[in-house]
Amino acid sequence: MRQEFEQEYLQLGLKIAYYRKLRGLTQEELAERLNVSRQSISKWESAQSMPDIDKILQLSSLFSVTTDCLLKDTQDDPQSAAAQTPS
Repeated sequence: MRQEFEQEYLQLGLKIAYYRKLRGLTQEELAERLNVSRQSISKWESAQSMPDIDKILQLSSLFSVTTDCLLKDTQDDPQSAAAQTPS
């Protein structure tokens, strides 16, 4: 059970880093937008800690993804989902 929890931390951290880089933001710039320290962003991305729920909501809004996309172990990329939707 603990290993699964640690895996979720890692997945969230990787997704935060991915979407941050996709938006062309540095850790410092993301930290300023969320009113947290750059060290907090670094800890989230390296799975040393996890953002509070209000920060997860802000991240979701900033990155234009669902909270499910950030928190679940699925590939809910909005662009890939749109590409797979039949016309």
